[in-house]
Amino acid sequence: MAAYGLYTHIRSNRVRSIILIGGLFFLVYLLTFAGALIFRALTMDNAPLDWIMIEAWYDLRYAVPFATAGTLLWLLISYRWHQWMIDRQTGAHSVTRKEEPKLYNLLENLCISRGIPMPKLKITEDTALNAYATGLNQRQYTISVTRGLVDRLDDAEIEAVLAHELTHIRNGDVRILVIAIVMAGIISFVGELTFRILFNSRSSGSSNSGWRSSSSSSNRKGGGGAIVAILIALAIIALAWILSIVIRYTLSRSREYLADAGAVELTKNPDAMIMALRKIENRGELRGATSSVMEMCFDNPHSGFADLFSTHPAIDKRIEALVRTAGGRDPGPIALEEPDSVEGAKAIEDAVHDMAREQDATQPWGQPVPEPIRGDKPNPWRS
Repeated sequence: MAAYGLYTHIRSNRVRSIILIGGLFFLVYLLTFAGALIFRALTMDNAPLDWIMIEAWYDLRYAVPFATAGTLLWLLISYRWHQWMIDRQTGAHSVTRKEEPKLYNLLENLCISRGIPMPKLKITEDTALNAYATGLNQRQYTISVTRGLVDRLDDAEIEAVLAHELTHIRNGDVRILVIAIVMAGIISFVGELTFRILFNSRSSGSSNSGWRSSSSSSNRKGGGGAIVAILIALAIIALAWILSIVIRYTLSRSREYLADAGAVELTKNPDAMIMALRKIENRGELRGATSSVMEMCFDNPHSGFADLFSTHPAIDKRIEALVRTAGGRDPGPIALEEPDSVEGAKAIEDAVHDMAREQDATQPWGQPVPEPIRGDKPNPWRS
Protein backbone atom coordinates (compact mmCIF):
# COMPACT_ATOMS: atom_id res chain seq x y z
CA MET A 1 0.00 0.00 0.00
CA ALA A 2 2.86 2.37 0.84
CA ALA A 3 4.53 1.78 -2.53
CA TYR A 4 1.23 2.20 -4.30
CA GLY A 5 0.61 5.52 -2.54
CA LEU A 6 4.14 6.75 -3.25
CA TYR A 7 4.18 6.05 -6.98
CA THR A 8 0.61 7.24 -7.40
CA HIS A 9 1.69 10.50 -5.77
CA ILE A 10 4.63 10.82 -8.19
CA ARG A 11 2.37 10.28 -11.23
CA SER A 12 -0.26 12.68 -9.91
CA ASN A 13 2.40 15.36 -9.35
CA ARG A 14 3.36 15.18 -13.02
CA VAL A 15 -0.27 15.67 -14.02
CA ARG A 16 -0.63 18.51 -11.52
CA SER A 17 2.41 20.27 -12.99
CA ILE A 18 0.72 20.33 -16.41
CA ILE A 19 -2.59 21.47 -14.90
CA LEU A 20 -0.84 24.21 -12.93
CA ILE A 21 0.83 25.58 -16.05
CA GLY A 22 -2.50 25.52 -17.88
CA GLY A 23 -4.17 27.23 -14.93
CA LEU A 24 -1.45 29.87 -14.95
CA PHE A 25 -2.25 30.88 -18.53
CA PHE A 26 -5.99 30.89 -17.77
CA LEU A 27 -5.53 33.25 -14.82
CA VAL A 28 -3.28 35.52 -16.89
CA TYR A 29 -5.95 35.75 -19.61
CA LEU A 30 -8.53 36.46 -16.91
CA LEU A 31 -6.41 39.31 -15.59
CA THR A 32 -5.86 40.59 -19.12
CA PHE A 33 -9.63 40.76 -19.62
CA ALA A 34 -9.94 42.65 -16.32
CA GLY A 35 -7.33 45.11 -17.52
CA ALA A 36 -9.19 45.56 -20.80
CA LEU A 37 -12.42 46.20 -18.86
CA ILE A 38 -10.76 48.91 -16.79
CA PHE A 39 -9.22 50.51 -19.89
CA ARG A 40 -12.56 50.60 -21.71
CA ALA A 41 -14.38 51.85 -18.62
CA LEU A 42 -11.98 54.78 -18.36
CA THR A 43 -12.16 55.62 -22.07
CA MET A 44 -15.87 54.84 -22.67
CA ASP A 45 -17.45 56.10 -19.46
CA ASN A 46 -20.57 57.25 -21.29
CA ALA A 47 -21.19 53.83 -22.83
CA PRO A 48 -23.54 51.18 -21.41
CA LEU A 49 -22.07 48.11 -19.74
CA ASP A 50 -22.72 45.69 -22.61
CA TRP A 51 -20.77 47.88 -25.06
CA ILE A 52 -17.83 48.09 -22.65
CA MET A 53 -17.89 44.30 -22.18
CA ILE A 54 -17.92 43.69 -25.95
CA GLU A 55 -15.04 46.09 -26.57
CA ALA A 56 -13.05 44.53 -23.71
CA TRP A 57 -13.63 41.09 -25.23
CA TYR A 58 -12.24 42.28 -28.58
CA ASP A 59 -9.27 43.81 -26.76
CA LEU A 60 -8.65 40.48 -25.02
CA ARG A 61 -8.53 38.63 -28.34
CA TYR A 62 -5.99 41.16 -29.58
CA ALA A 63 -3.92 40.99 -26.37
CA VAL A 64 -3.82 37.18 -25.97
CA PRO A 65 -0.61 36.72 -28.05
CA PHE A 66 1.16 39.42 -26.03
CA ALA A 67 -0.08 38.00 -22.71
CA THR A 68 1.05 34.52 -23.80
CA ALA A 69 4.48 35.80 -24.83
CA GLY A 70 4.88 37.69 -21.55
CA THR A 71 3.91 34.64 -19.50
CA LEU A 72 6.29 32.40 -21.44
CA LEU A 73 9.07 34.93 -20.91
CA TRP A 74 8.36 34.98 -17.17
CA LEU A 75 8.40 31.18 -17.07
CA LEU A 76 11.71 31.14 -18.96
CA ILE A 77 13.27 33.64 -16.57
CA SER A 78 12.02 31.64 -13.59
CA TYR A 79 13.27 28.39 -15.13
CA ARG A 80 16.76 29.79 -15.55
CA TRP A 81 17.08 32.08 -12.54
CA HIS A 82 14.74 30.85 -9.79
CA GLN A 83 17.62 29.23 -7.89
CA TRP A 84 19.62 32.45 -7.99
CA MET A 85 16.62 34.43 -6.72
CA ILE A 86 16.07 32.00 -3.83
CA ASP A 87 19.77 32.01 -2.95
CA ARG A 88 19.72 35.81 -2.87
CA GLN A 89 17.00 35.67 -0.23
CA THR A 90 18.50 32.96 1.95
CA GLY A 91 22.21 33.55 1.33
CA ALA A 92 22.80 29.90 0.39
CA HIS A 93 26.19 29.01 -1.10
CA SER A 94 27.56 25.82 -2.61
CA VAL A 95 29.83 23.57 -0.58
CA THR A 96 32.22 20.83 -1.65
CA ARG A 97 33.27 17.56 -0.06
CA LYS A 98 36.45 19.23 1.19
CA GLU A 99 34.52 22.05 2.90
CA GLU A 100 31.75 19.94 4.45
CA PRO A 101 32.89 16.30 4.32
CA LYS A 102 30.33 14.94 6.81
CA LEU A 103 27.35 16.63 5.16
CA TYR A 104 28.53 15.78 1.67
CA ASN A 105 29.12 12.12 2.50
CA LEU A 106 25.72 11.74 4.16
CA LEU A 107 23.93 13.02 1.05
CA GLU A 108 26.15 11.04 -1.31
CA ASN A 109 25.53 7.78 0.57
CA LEU A 110 21.76 8.33 0.43
CA CYS A 111 21.91 8.88 -3.33
CA ILE A 112 24.09 5.81 -3.85
CA SER A 113 21.72 3.65 -1.80
CA ARG A 114 18.81 4.67 -4.03
CA GLY A 115 20.79 4.81 -7.28
CA ILE A 116 19.90 8.40 -8.14
CA PRO A 117 22.11 11.34 -9.20
CA MET A 118 23.32 13.51 -6.37
CA PRO A 119 21.80 17.02 -6.26
CA LYS A 120 23.89 20.09 -5.56
CA LEU A 121 24.53 20.81 -1.88
CA LYS A 122 24.35 24.29 -0.34
CA ILE A 123 24.49 25.82 3.12
CA THR A 124 22.64 28.88 4.37
CA GLU A 125 24.55 30.74 7.07
CA ASP A 126 21.53 31.06 9.34
CA THR A 127 21.10 29.94 12.94
CA ALA A 128 17.58 28.68 12.16
CA LEU A 129 17.05 24.92 11.86
CA ASN A 130 15.68 24.17 8.41
CA ALA A 131 16.35 22.78 4.95
CA TYR A 132 14.75 22.96 1.52
CA ALA A 133 15.05 21.50 -1.98
CA THR A 134 14.77 23.46 -5.22
CA GLY A 135 15.05 22.87 -8.96
CA LEU A 136 12.96 21.99 -12.00
CA ASN A 137 15.12 19.28 -13.56
CA GLN A 138 17.99 16.92 -12.80
CA ARG A 139 20.66 19.53 -13.55
CA GLN A 140 19.08 22.12 -11.23
CA TYR A 141 18.06 20.03 -8.22
CA THR A 142 19.64 21.45 -5.05
CA ILE A 143 19.36 20.69 -1.36
CA SER A 144 20.16 23.55 1.01
CA VAL A 145 20.51 23.27 4.77
CA THR A 146 21.07 25.94 7.39
CA ARG A 147 24.19 26.25 9.47
CA GLY A 148 22.07 25.98 12.59
CA LEU A 149 20.76 22.59 11.48
CA VAL A 150 24.27 21.28 10.77
CA ASP A 151 25.56 22.48 14.15
CA ARG A 152 22.68 21.38 16.37
CA LEU A 153 21.55 18.04 14.92
CA ASP A 154 23.55 14.82 15.11
CA ASP A 155 24.55 12.79 12.05
CA ALA A 156 21.52 10.49 12.09
CA GLU A 157 19.12 13.43 12.34
CA ILE A 158 20.86 15.37 9.57
CA GLU A 159 20.72 12.25 7.41
CA ALA A 160 16.97 12.02 8.04
CA VAL A 161 16.47 15.67 6.97
CA LEU A 162 18.55 15.15 3.82
CA ALA A 163 16.57 11.99 3.04
CA HIS A 164 13.32 13.96 3.47
CA GLU A 165 14.42 16.61 0.96
CA LEU A 166 15.76 13.95 -1.40
CA THR A 167 12.35 12.26 -1.32
CA HIS A 168 10.72 15.56 -2.32
CA ILE A 169 12.98 15.57 -5.38
CA ARG A 170 12.20 11.94 -6.18
CA ASN A 171 8.45 12.51 -5.85
CA GLY A 172 8.36 15.62 -8.04
CA ASP A 173 7.16 17.84 -5.17
CA VAL A 174 9.93 20.38 -5.77
CA ARG A 175 8.91 20.95 -9.40
CA ILE A 176 5.25 21.49 -8.61
CA LEU A 177 6.03 23.89 -5.74
CA VAL A 178 8.33 26.02 -7.88
CA ILE A 179 5.68 26.22 -10.63
CA ALA A 180 3.01 27.21 -8.07
CA ILE A 181 5.25 29.92 -6.62
CA VAL A 182 6.05 31.29 -10.09
CA MET A 183 2.35 31.29 -10.88
CA ALA A 184 1.48 33.23 -7.71
CA GLY A 185 4.24 35.72 -8.51
CA ILE A 186 2.83 36.43 -11.97
CA ILE A 187 -0.72 36.88 -10.64
CA SER A 188 0.47 39.21 -7.87
CA PHE A 189 2.55 41.26 -10.33
CA VAL A 190 -0.25 41.65 -12.88
CA GLY A 191 -2.82 42.39 -10.18
CA GLU A 192 -0.64 45.07 -8.56
CA LEU A 193 0.15 46.58 -11.98
CA THR A 194 -3.56 46.78 -12.82
CA PHE A 195 -4.40 48.47 -9.53
CA ARG A 196 -1.62 51.00 -10.03
CA ILE A 197 -2.83 51.83 -13.53
CA LEU A 198 -6.40 52.15 -12.27
CA PHE A 199 -5.63 54.48 -9.38
CA ASN A 200 -3.18 56.56 -11.41
CA SER A 201 -5.82 56.98 -14.10
CA ARG A 202 -8.42 57.97 -11.53
CA SER A 203 -6.15 60.54 -9.94
CA SER A 204 -5.24 62.06 -13.32
CA GLY A 205 -8.86 61.95 -14.43
CA SER A 206 -10.06 63.75 -11.32
CA SER A 207 -7.74 66.67 -12.08
CA ASN A 208 -9.27 67.03 -15.55
CA SER A 209 -12.96 67.68 -14.88
CA GLY A 210 -13.32 64.61 -12.68
CA TRP A 211 -13.74 60.96 -13.59
CA ARG A 212 -16.42 60.49 -10.96
CA SER A 213 -18.44 63.50 -12.24
CA SER A 214 -18.42 62.23 -15.80
CA SER A 215 -19.48 58.80 -14.62
CA SER A 216 -22.33 60.14 -12.52
CA SER A 217 -23.35 62.40 -15.39
CA SER A 218 -23.38 59.42 -17.74
CA ASN A 219 -25.57 57.55 -15.25
CA ARG A 220 -28.14 60.31 -15.61
CA LYS A 221 -27.90 60.06 -19.40
CA GLY A 222 -28.72 56.35 -19.35
CA GLY A 223 -25.22 55.00 -19.98
CA GLY A 224 -23.16 54.64 -16.85
CA GLY A 225 -21.60 51.22 -17.38
CA ALA A 226 -18.12 52.44 -16.40
CA ILE A 227 -18.44 52.03 -12.65
CA VAL A 228 -20.07 48.62 -12.99
CA ALA A 229 -17.37 47.51 -15.45
CA ILE A 230 -14.62 48.60 -13.05
CA LEU A 231 -16.28 46.77 -10.18
CA ILE A 232 -16.49 43.63 -12.33
CA ALA A 233 -12.81 44.00 -13.25
CA LEU A 234 -11.80 44.39 -9.60
CA ALA A 235 -13.85 41.32 -8.71
CA ILE A 236 -12.06 39.34 -11.45
CA ILE A 237 -8.67 40.46 -10.18
CA ALA A 238 -9.60 39.51 -6.62
CA LEU A 239 -10.89 36.13 -7.85
CA ALA A 240 -7.66 35.42 -9.75
CA TRP A 241 -5.57 36.37 -6.72
CA ILE A 242 -7.67 34.18 -4.40
CA LEU A 243 -7.46 31.26 -6.85
CA SER A 244 -3.67 31.55 -7.00
CA ILE A 245 -3.53 31.39 -3.19
CA VAL A 246 -5.99 28.49 -3.02
CA ILE A 247 -3.93 26.56 -5.58
CA ARG A 248 -0.80 27.03 -3.49
CA TYR A 249 -2.43 26.04 -0.23
CA THR A 250 -4.46 23.13 -1.58
CA LEU A 251 -1.38 21.35 -2.90
CA SER A 252 -1.74 18.05 -1.11
CA ARG A 253 -0.35 18.13 2.42
CA SER A 254 0.22 14.42 2.02
CA ARG A 255 3.50 15.26 0.29
CA GLU A 256 5.07 16.02 3.69
CA TYR A 257 3.84 12.75 5.17
CA LEU A 258 5.17 10.89 2.12
CA ALA A 259 8.52 12.68 2.34
CA ASP A 260 8.79 11.73 6.03
CA ALA A 261 7.95 8.13 5.14
CA GLY A 262 10.44 8.22 2.27
CA ALA A 263 13.14 9.45 4.64
CA VAL A 264 12.47 6.52 6.99
CA GLU A 265 12.56 4.17 4.00
CA LEU A 266 16.00 5.49 3.06
CA THR A 267 17.54 5.65 6.54
CA LYS A 268 15.65 2.80 8.28
CA ASN A 269 15.63 5.08 11.34
CA PRO A 270 12.24 6.55 12.30
CA ASP A 271 13.59 7.73 15.67
CA ALA A 272 16.11 10.00 13.93
CA MET A 273 13.33 11.49 11.79
CA ILE A 274 11.19 12.15 14.87
CA MET A 275 14.10 13.70 16.79
CA ALA A 276 14.87 15.96 13.81
CA LEU A 277 11.25 17.10 13.69
CA ARG A 278 11.23 17.83 17.42
CA LYS A 279 14.48 19.81 17.31
CA ILE A 280 13.42 21.81 14.24
CA GLU A 281 9.93 22.51 15.65
CA ASN A 282 9.36 26.32 15.85
CA ARG A 283 13.04 26.99 15.11
CA GLY A 284 12.93 27.10 11.33
CA GLU A 285 12.16 30.73 10.46
CA LEU A 286 14.76 31.88 7.91
CA ARG A 287 15.82 35.53 8.07
CA GLY A 288 14.92 37.41 4.90
CA ALA A 289 12.98 34.53 3.34
CA THR A 290 9.56 35.24 1.87
CA SER A 291 6.51 33.09 2.57
CA SER A 292 6.99 31.47 -0.85
CA VAL A 293 10.46 30.23 0.10
CA MET A 294 9.27 29.08 3.53
CA GLU A 295 6.65 26.91 1.81
CA MET A 296 9.51 24.88 0.31
CA CYS A 297 11.25 24.27 3.65
CA PHE A 298 11.36 21.17 5.82
CA ASP A 299 9.18 23.01 8.32
CA ASN A 300 7.17 26.19 7.87
CA PRO A 301 6.46 27.61 11.36
CA HIS A 302 2.86 28.68 11.79
CA SER A 303 0.26 28.98 14.52
CA GLY A 304 -3.40 29.71 15.10
CA PHE A 305 -5.52 30.77 12.14
CA ALA A 306 -2.57 30.50 9.74
CA ASP A 307 -2.62 26.72 10.15
CA LEU A 308 -5.76 26.60 7.99
CA PHE A 309 -3.74 27.92 5.04
CA SER A 310 -0.44 26.17 5.72
CA THR A 311 1.18 23.92 3.16
CA HIS A 312 2.74 21.87 5.98
CA PRO A 313 0.94 19.69 8.51
CA ALA A 314 1.67 20.42 12.16
CA ILE A 315 4.81 18.79 13.54
CA ASP A 316 2.73 16.83 16.07
CA LYS A 317 0.65 15.29 13.26
CA ARG A 318 3.74 14.32 11.27
CA ILE A 319 5.28 12.68 14.33
CA GLU A 320 2.02 10.94 15.17
CA ALA A 321 1.99 9.44 11.66
CA LEU A 322 5.57 8.18 12.06
CA VAL A 323 4.85 6.66 15.46
CA ARG A 324 1.73 4.95 14.11
CA THR A 325 3.15 3.63 10.83
CA ALA A 326 6.91 3.29 11.39
CA GLY A 327 7.14 2.35 15.06
CA GLY A 328 9.07 5.46 16.04
CA ARG A 329 9.24 6.87 19.56
CA ASP A 330 8.25 10.44 20.35
CA PRO A 331 10.28 12.10 23.16
CA GLY A 332 7.95 15.09 23.20
CA PRO A 333 8.97 18.75 22.73
CA ILE A 334 12.71 19.28 23.11
CA ALA A 335 14.35 22.34 24.69
CA LEU A 336 17.61 23.16 22.91
CA GLU A 337 20.38 25.29 24.36
CA GLU A 338 21.43 28.52 22.72
CA PRO A 339 23.93 28.14 19.82
CA ASP A 340 26.93 29.39 21.87
CA SER A 341 26.18 26.97 24.69
CA VAL A 342 25.72 24.15 22.22
CA GLU A 343 29.16 24.71 20.72
CA GLY A 344 30.72 24.59 24.18
CA ALA A 345 28.84 21.43 25.10
CA LYS A 346 29.85 19.75 21.85
CA ALA A 347 33.50 20.68 22.44
CA ILE A 348 33.42 19.11 25.94
CA GLU A 349 31.66 16.03 24.60
CA ASP A 350 34.26 15.62 21.84
CA ALA A 351 37.13 16.01 24.32
CA VAL A 352 35.68 13.34 26.65
CA HIS A 353 35.10 11.07 23.67
CA ASP A 354 38.73 11.48 22.49
CA MET A 355 40.10 10.74 25.98
CA ALA A 356 38.06 7.54 26.17
CA ARG A 357 39.43 6.39 22.84
CA GLU A 358 43.01 7.10 23.90
CA GLN A 359 42.62 5.11 27.15
CA ASP A 360 41.23 2.05 25.41
CA ALA A 361 42.34 2.36 21.80
CA THR A 362 42.07 -1.28 20.89
CA GLN A 363 40.30 -4.45 21.93
CA PRO A 364 42.38 -7.43 23.24
CA TRP A 365 42.70 -8.95 19.76
CA GLY A 366 44.08 -5.71 18.35
CA GLN A 367 41.06 -4.45 16.41
CA PRO A 368 40.07 -0.79 16.80
CA VAL A 369 37.08 -0.04 18.96
CA PRO A 370 34.20 0.95 16.70
CA GLU A 371 33.26 4.59 17.17
CA PRO A 372 29.74 4.98 18.58
CA ILE A 373 27.26 6.85 16.45
CA ARG A 374 25.65 9.72 18.30
CA GLY A 375 21.93 9.50 18.59
CA ASP A 376 21.90 5.95 17.18
CA LYS A 377 19.14 4.08 18.99
CA PRO A 378 18.05 0.48 18.45
CA ASN A 379 14.78 0.24 16.54
CA PRO A 380 12.84 -2.37 14.54
CA TRP A 381 13.82 -0.76 11.22
CA ARG A 382 17.50 -1.66 11.48
CA SER A 383 18.42 -5.02 10.02
